[in-house]
Amino acid sequence: MARNIQPVLKRCRTLGIEPGVMGIDKSSNKNPKQSRKKQSEYGLQLNEKQKVKFIYGLLEKQFKHYYELAAKKSGVTGEMLLQLLESRLDNVVYRLGLANTRREARQIVNHGHITVNGSKVDIPSYLVKPGDVIAVREKSKNSVRIKEIVETNANRVVPKWLSMDKNTLTGKVITLAARDDIDYEVEEHLIVELY
Repeated sequence: MARNIQPVLKRCRTLGIEPGVMGIDKSSNKNPKQSRKKQSEYGLQLNEKQKVKFIYGLLEKQFKHYYELAAKKSGVTGEMLLQLLESRLDNVVYRLGLANTRREARQIVNHGHITVNGSKVDIPSYLVKPGDVIAVREKSKNSVRIKEIVETNANRVVPKWLSMDKNTLTGKVITLAARDDIDYEVEEHLIVELY
């Protein structure tokens, strides 16, 4: 399995992303490099695509698959793409506060600590639907690491399209994410123009 092992802060600086979007509280001391050369239209489009891929931890083939799914859906393709990416199980686990970063959420799902509607799911790219109940497995609730994560994220605000019960470590998908629920700056129309 391929994975991205680039330094997160360095990549955030290059793409112009705040590290908080990635779930990291650190900041970089270096200023983003100022480019004297004006970026081309293609460069802007490519930068937006790379930014979204980096935030969700996807590689090119998987990202293109999500774009093709979004293009087949009725509605604005860019918004459908972001909705699909937000409804990935690893992203939902991160949004519910059951992980500090999306990378950690991916690992928690991979290791089988999460159930969807009572069944164990260990596929981070699993797409959740409205009404799905996401919970931490009974065996995993006593884990020291899970307890630390829950204590750390006790004050994290859960998006309005999800609901979370902190006592039972259970969350529910109320609706799919809307464009307003995206908490980072992205110009999805540039990604659509690129494809």
